[in-house]
Amino acid sequence: MRRALLSVSDKTGIVEFARTLIAHHFEIVSTGGTQAALNAAGIAVTPIEDVTHFPEMLDGRVKTLNPRIFGGILARREDPHHLQTLTEHAITPIDLVCVNLYPFAKTISDPDVTLAAAVEQIDIGGPSLIRAAAKNYRDVLVICDAADYDQVGLALDTPDDDLRFRKHLAAKVFHHTAHYDAVIANYLTDEAKPDTLTLTYQRQQALRYGENPQQTATFYADCQPTPFSIAAAKQLHGKPLSFNNIKDADAALGLIREFGDPTVVALKHMNPCGIGSATTLEAAWDKCYAADSMSIFGGIIVLNRPVDLATATKMHRLFLEIIIAPAFDDEAYDVLAKKKNLRLMTVDFTTAQAPEADELISVRGGLLRQERDQVRDDPADFQTVSTVQPTADQLAAISFGLKAVKFVKSNAIVVNTLDQTLGIGPGQMNRIDAVKIAVAKAKEKPNFDQAVLVSDAFFPMDDCVTYAAEQGIRAIAEPGGSIRDADSIAKANELGVALIFTGNRHFRH
Repeated sequence: MRRALLSVSDKTGIVEFARTLIAHHFEIVSTGGTQAALNAAGIAVTPIEDVTHFPEMLDGRVKTLNPRIFGGILARREDPHHLQTLTEHAITPIDLVCVNLYPFAKTISDPDVTLAAAVEQIDIGGPSLIRAAAKNYRDVLVICDAADYDQVGLALDTPDDDLRFRKHLAAKVFHHTAHYDAVIANYLTDEAKPDTLTLTYQRQQALRYGENPQQTATFYADCQPTPFSIAAAKQLHGKPLSFNNIKDADAALGLIREFGDPTVVALKHMNPCGIGSATTLEAAWDKCYAADSMSIFGGIIVLNRPVDLATATKMHRLFLEIIIAPAFDDEAYDVLAKKKNLRLMTVDFTTAQAPEADELISVRGGLLRQERDQVRDDPADFQTVSTVQPTADQLAAISFGLKAVKFVKSNAIVVNTLDQTLGIGPGQMNRIDAVKIAVAKAKEKPNFDQAVLVSDAFFPMDDCVTYAAEQGIRAIAEPGGSIRDADSIAKANELGVALIFTGNRHFRH
């Protein structure tokens, strides 16, 4: 008779699995809680103490760490010396190990959990058992996931063991324990910049392809994603997200969290194409749409208020890829869901202002880690360096534009009013081209006379001030800090433009 060791924290399906093992002539050895659950179901179990000849101790901290257990798992069946050693010490081989670990990640997801309580959920014996079994996978079947119970049962029905299947289960164990240890290590780490950065993610979605059809791709989510994230979003309607959808939606969520008033953001190719704020969501949509009625086609839309029928009716007229909001009124959902491919998603906006984790950027051979650009530009810190002083409305407009420019690819220029973008110049290799693009789009709008211009970084020379002023811009904001700042200041004074230094650069490469 073969021997199986069962010791699980999550007892989902364990009774049925134990019955499957008994049907395949396994003797079952088990520990405290698992033993009690199996006994309650009428399943005969050999207590772990009968194998180790030693009682559980230290409040259950020590129960399986014993040579009679690990010898039975690690002995190589094809090695006569190993088998002789088992015989000499009266150790019975263990042919199957089924263990899942203490729920450490679930424990620390409780914001009120204490460090002491979390530490008690660090499993010691469990990882050791499944690692030992995985190391000896040729002789020992190892299961760490209840989702594999049925597949193991089917494998036991075959006359010959499938070595590839055993290897698959072993690899799953090492992925599982690596993840488990990483979660613990990150929880216990106090340093902002540890020497070793251990990351772990869970596969959430296999994607049809990556940025282009010739590229394969998969979406992996943080094992505890923040509620305000695309990883935690709930998709209510529409076809699965694509690689580009996910990237764009993530960028749009980062942008919308900058705004408190009813606001609508439209985003394309990682750049905003329209932003509108107002006292109502419908009015905010109108401003967003008017900001760039051409580029919004096929865009990602994020709204920071529940979608109402009036706003939904207007959005329904366009081809859009995704609409994300805190919620959708029933009537609004019914209108938008008529488009079978339109993705409708909700996220938890109540956590939008929570501190965000550092961003991680992949490079060939490594990884960059940095704090997110969470600076909120304060007009009280602005320095007016020109003779002309900005008006209160111009300062308010500059504050609006600075929220937007943080999420535009550099070199970045935003031309806007106090509640609407009019023109955006993204991702140019020189700043004057970005200015020309943004101003050209903005001049098409009837409220261009109210516009200000905001730059994500300093002007290296006075050509940007010159061009903007000649086109009718009357207030400009930039961080300052160029060795030729004096030239821009002099040009602003010459042309009668208010020039404000914000002191904060917002590059977004």
